[in-house]
Amino acid sequence: MSTSQAINNGSTTAGLEQESTTVSSTSSVYDTKQLNLWYGDNHALKNIELDIKQNEVTAIIGPSGCGKSTYLKTLNRMVELVPNVKTSGQILYRGRNIFDKDYGVEELRTKVGMVFQKPNPFPKSIYDNIAYGPRIHGIKNKKILDQIVEKSLRGAAIWDEVKDRLNENAYSISGGQQQRICIARALAIEPDVILMDEPTSALDPISTLKIEELVQELKKDYSIIIVTHNMQQAARISDKTAFFLNGEVIEYDKTDTIFSNPSDKRTEDYISGRFG
Repeated sequence: MSTSQAINNGSTTAGLEQESTTVSSTSSVYDTKQLNLWYGDNHALKNIELDIKQNEVTAIIGPSGCGKSTYLKTLNRMVELVPNVKTSGQILYRGRNIFDKDYGVEELRTKVGMVFQKPNPFPKSIYDNIAYGPRIHGIKNKKILDQIVEKSLRGAAIWDEVKDRLNENAYSISGGQQQRICIARALAIEPDVILMDEPTSALDPISTLKIEELVQELKKDYSIIIVTHNMQQAARISDKTAFFLNGEVIEYDKTDTIFSNPSDKRTEDYISGRFG
């Protein structure tokens, strides 16, 4: 039984049933149309247009304060937790506007997982960190939970490192391992998309390499959108790159094109280190 089947069979919560994602690899996961966002009077995102494809790694680069993380958190509506936020325009997730009144936030976040800048495991055992999401969605069967925990930890390439430590507190392991635990926690409810906000900025080079290798493996089954200040990282792991500046998308193209032959001088100046 897959995790999504277990969630659907184990929960009576409406709206959690996973939509089929058996579509071609060129299908759009997100299609952002004329998105504007304001924090009070601050116009933080301006007429954003982005078409993000399935089973690709999409990197978002740009200087601090340019709107990268704001855009990422809009994709699962987490930005709405900030007071005085207003939006206009559309974000279509698999053809459906996430701002529609009948589109529940909980339903969206079941399909769109999030990994943050700093590892943020719960103050629980490694096992309970991974089992948390499935339990919230009604799965109580220990055998099913065991299967989900192992599958998720294997998916995050950390099972062999922690399989004998599942009852230990997640804070007892290294920062790089904690971040992979957080990725496993996101995988436990089998999302369709994984959002990553600077997931390696607090990690050492060896842990960073493991996360980058993991991202490349995960894109076989998930669509990944990653915000990064590390342009070398974007060049290494992403299929497409969007360059944000002052709340606008300046350029969006295949990563090789962005880094070797950008069409906008501002992109070239940022990549070459002239500002940012």
